[in-house]
This record gives sequence, C-alpha cells and structure tokens, in this order.
Amino acid sequence: MRRNSMAMVTVALMGFASGLPLFLTGFTLKAWLTDAGLDLKAIGLFGLIVQPYALKFLWAPVLDRFLPPFLGRRRGWMVITQAALALLLAAMAASDPRAGAGRIALLGFLVAFASASQDIVVDAWRREAFAGPDLGLANAVHIGAYRVAMLVSGAGALILAEKTGWRATYLAMAGLMAAGSLGSFLAWSTDGSVQPPRTLREAVVEPLRQLLGRPAIGEVLAFCLLYKIGDQLADAMTAPFLLRGMGFTKLQIGATTKTVGMVCIILGGILGGLLMKKLSLKRALLVFGLLQAGSVLAFWALSRLGPRLAVLTGALALENLSFGMGTAAFATFIMLLCDRRFTATQYALLSSLLAFARGYLTAPAGWFADKFGWSGYFLACALAAIPGLLLLSRFDRWGVEEERA
Repeated sequence: MRRNSMAMVTVALMGFASGLPLFLTGFTLKAWLTDAGLDLKAIGLFGLIVQPYALKFLWAPVLDRFLPPFLGRRRGWMVITQAALALLLAAMAASDPRAGAGRIALLGFLVAFASASQDIVVDAWRREAFAGPDLGLANAVHIGAYRVAMLVSGAGALILAEKTGWRATYLAMAGLMAAGSLGSFLAWSTDGSVQPPRTLREAVVEPLRQLLGRPAIGEVLAFCLLYKIGDQLADAMTAPFLLRGMGFTKLQIGATTKTVGMVCIILGGILGGLLMKKLSLKRALLVFGLLQAGSVLAFWALSRLGPRLAVLTGALALENLSFGMGTAAFATFIMLLCDRRFTATQYALLSSLLAFARGYLTAPAGWFADKFGWSGYFLACALAAIPGLLLLSRFDRWGVEEERA
C-alpha cells in the first residue's frame, strides 16, 4: 500500500511538472504581453510559439533511441528537459517584452519545445511503469495534477503578477518547475523491461509500420478523433459564452474555477482512477463518455436558465469531474495501442495527430455559436459525442488487450 502511495505521489509530481509550462507560453504569457502594451497583432503571432506541442512526434524517435549518460533512457531525458525548463523560465523572468519581444518569443518557443519533449518521456515512462488497472489510476492522477498545475500557472500566476509583478511571477514558476523535477528522481527505471530501438531508422520506421498494421486501424483512428470532440467543441467557446453570453464577471468565473474546479479536478482524478480498477476499459470509456456529454448539457441548461451562479457552479463541477475521468480512460486506451518498444514515438504521433486534426474541427466553433445561438450550439456539442460512443460497439475488433498488473 505504501509503495502504491509513493508511486502515485511520483506520478502527481510528474503531472504537475508537465502541466506547469503550458499556460506560461499561452494564456499567461499573452496576459503579460498585454500588460506590456504590445499591439494585438503582435500578441496574436505569439500563438505560433506553441507549435512544438503539435510537432513533437518529429523528434520523439530520438528520445526513444538514445540514452542520456545518467539515470537511464526515460528519467535522464526527464531531468534534462526539466532543468532546461527551469532555466528558460528564469531567463524569461529576466526579460522585458517592451525592450525585446523577439527575445521573449524565442525563449517561449524553447520553453514549448522543452515542455513537449518532457511530455514525450513522461507519457512513455508512465506507459512502461504501470500495467493493468494501475495504468488507469496513474493516468487519472497525472491528469488531475496536470490540471492543478494549469490553474497555478494560469489563474494563480495572474494573482501573483498583480501583487508582485511579472518578473517575480515567472521566477516563481521557474522555482516550481525545479521542485516538480523531484518526481524524476523518485521514479524507478523502466529500462530493463523494454529494449530500445537499435538504430534511428528502426525508431522512425517501425513505430509507424506497426501502428498502421493494427486491426481495423481506420475505426480506431476515427474513435480517437471523435471520442472527446463534443466536450472539446464546448470548451472552445466556454469563455465567450460565460463572459459575453451570460454576463458573468471575470471575478465570478475565476473564483468558481479556482475553488470548485480545483476540488473537482482532484476528486475526478481519484474517482476515475478507482473506477478504472473496477471497470473494463470498454465500459469505462462508455460511462465516462456519457458523463462528458452530460457536462456539455449542463452548459446547455445554463444557457436556458440564464446567469445563475449555482447552475454555473454545478456545470463547472460536472465538467471538471468528467474531464478527468474521460481523459484518464482515453489516455489509457491510446497507451494500450502503443508497442512498448516505441512508446514515446507512437504516443507522441497519436496525440499530435489528434491535436492537429481537432484544431481544424473546432476552428468553426465561433461561426456555429453565432448562427445557432448558445442553446443550439451546446446541444449540438452534446450530440457530437454520440458517434464516438457508437463506435465502442466495435471495440472487441480492435485488438486492444488490457494488461494484468
């Protein structure tokens, strides 16, 4: 029991370290640039610096193939990327957007690159370190800690910047990044259980060949694309809906997200992980998928009832609970698609492909919301979840074998 508890602490530290940099190159960085007086066109161009998250499959084979000179293949790369992140965030803290926007852009790009690289090896380690029901629990804990880190580097960073300024805020985030690297030292080596590719060519070609050779790969990829599309479409327009459509204040949204959101993220991770130890993966995907659709309908109800804080609180609670549970099951499904020899490359390839494709699917979200109104939009988002759930009837043909712990 003690060993299992320490394993989940390790996973939580890794999840926190993975989630911390995301907003520091996105939402929070743009808030800093806005305060610094940069024009909107320049701020918009900063969206390009996060492209490494979508392109990480390009260098994932290098991390699969080569071993650092210390701590082994996975832990060694974790420490290298986390040290780089702490140093780069400290360098950003020492920069001034008004004096050198180009320097901030370069550092932000490097942070995104190091962060995407960290995600590659952390996800690969988790796949190799856990089996059976424990893999689902590990994914749930990782996702919960990841979302907590996003709150810290998002809403938490804005509050800290209001009190201490942006430089002190980014320096504090660099310190948290360094502290989060403790998980890499607590982790155990998985090198003995998996033989790495012998050549770089094997690391590049074999993962793709093996993945495309899976049974019913077309159905599998369609399911991967559609399973979370409903809640992703809803999430794409939640902020303008709450601010412009319902008229909630930023303080109301922020306070509710920080309190109810934080609690439900943690509870969702724990509950989802425990349920995944009891349910088959197929049933977990179905139950959690239905909960995801239900969370979308909560926002539809809010659009019909008007700006009631109690309804907003319930909608955000259900959203965060179902997000953690559904994402944990989905991440477990993708990990079980991966061959342990090429975990980093295949997981990075699948997650990058899905992120890229979904970006195009959610791009017209604003047009649909404007045309059909908020009630029609969220109802359509809930209905969009149905095709992915129907594809689960084909699950037994996909050759996804659940491992024993």
